[in-house]
Amino acid sequence: MERQNRTLGQLFVPICFETLFYMLAGVVDTLMLSSVSDQAVGAVGTANTYIGMFIIMFSVITSGMLAVMTQNIGAGKSGIAYQALQIGVAFNTVLGIVLGIFLFAGSGSILHIVGIADLLLKPADTYLKIVGGFCIFNALIPIFSGYLRAFGYTKQPLIAAVVGNVLNFGLNSLFLFVFHWGVAGVAIATIISKVVNLTIVVIQAKLLIHAKADKHRASGKHILKQIIRIGLPSAMETALYNVAMTLVIRFLNQMDPDGLNVTARSYTTQITNFSYSVGSALAQANAIMTGWRIGSGDYEACDKGTKKAALVGIIVATVLEGIFTLSGGIIMKLFSDDPVMVHLVIKLLAIDIVLEMGRVSNLVFGNALKAAGDVIFPMVIAALFMYLFAVGGTYVFGIRLGLMAVGSYIGLAMDECVRAIGMFLRWRGGKWKSMSLVSNQN
Repeated sequence: MERQNRTLGQLFVPICFETLFYMLAGVVDTLMLSSVSDQAVGAVGTANTYIGMFIIMFSVITSGMLAVMTQNIGAGKSGIAYQALQIGVAFNTVLGIVLGIFLFAGSGSILHIVGIADLLLKPADTYLKIVGGFCIFNALIPIFSGYLRAFGYTKQPLIAAVVGNVLNFGLNSLFLFVFHWGVAGVAIATIISKVVNLTIVVIQAKLLIHAKADKHRASGKHILKQIIRIGLPSAMETALYNVAMTLVIRFLNQMDPDGLNVTARSYTTQITNFSYSVGSALAQANAIMTGWRIGSGDYEACDKGTKKAALVGIIVATVLEGIFTLSGGIIMKLFSDDPVMVHLVIKLLAIDIVLEMGRVSNLVFGNALKAAGDVIFPMVIAALFMYLFAVGGTYVFGIRLGLMAVGSYIGLAMDECVRAIGMFLRWRGGKWKSMSLVSNQN
């Protein structure tokens, strides 16, 4: 059995740094593009938004794979985890090629349909053709990174991400400031960095994991069915969340003509992303251990471990958000000197303490349920409460009651906290114990 005996901390720390690094790399890219023009920033941001909407389709396989792999690894059937990798690679390769052709050939039509501003059309089209056309790398990197993480190798995807993004930074500098290739240069740098990232995780997976030699095998059709059963609801939940946040931002844009409220939300998000990254990494690490423990039939350790991870997440989120709130005036000097903006962001940060407590609980219990095979419940309550509280709350509290961005954040906090309670009660009910993916395999 190739399962790695890792602690939660050993899994969590590399995933956390990888998430933070990706986040910081995005900020650096934006700052570098801003030296070219505001239109370049807007064009790349717009193109990435729509690339992100399309590549959600890749997550159907990648999110389902983790549950299948970790449970079978925990059960000592690493050969089936290897089969899941093969299926994931084949499925996402075909999907990546088809989607890449569609985005390359139809980039102009896509941008015209969404009504992009004329000044942004040409650079956005260029970026969408290049990065969207090679989106196969977005399809395959998560497959091999997930395979490594499933066996406990979380440092290797971090190394690949660091190398790829440092290369991206260097190439951006070369293409933007030496060759003056503009948006096209940024797009080419992005593709080259992804090629390097993919190469590293493929080589590391081959060198470190020898699951192919394991004798355990199952029907490929059965494995694919399990992957899609887990992955499809998870991908739908992500898509529903993206639509909900789009509606929230649309309401925020309607609150004032100067964009004060939507800008305050953007600043608050930039600050609180650090706390979110910690919670997300903790949830991912716990999900890996959940799969291992369910596969081995150790439900008691699974239950205790998940509750402990949620408690740690709540404590960390509370401390971090408390620090951000108390130092909000100092932090905001990096973004704005407008006292009205600073005061509003500090209010939002205070509400975000409650929001992040709910969100980290939601992430930990939700990801654990999905790793156990219980995926319909998280999707259903997400669809219900995201639109009832996040979207509806923004409209009622923010617009109708005149609380503006503060009202929106009250609605967002209610959404996360109510869903967290639902996830906890579902977990405590223990129905997930009967949903093991390996229970019927010999």
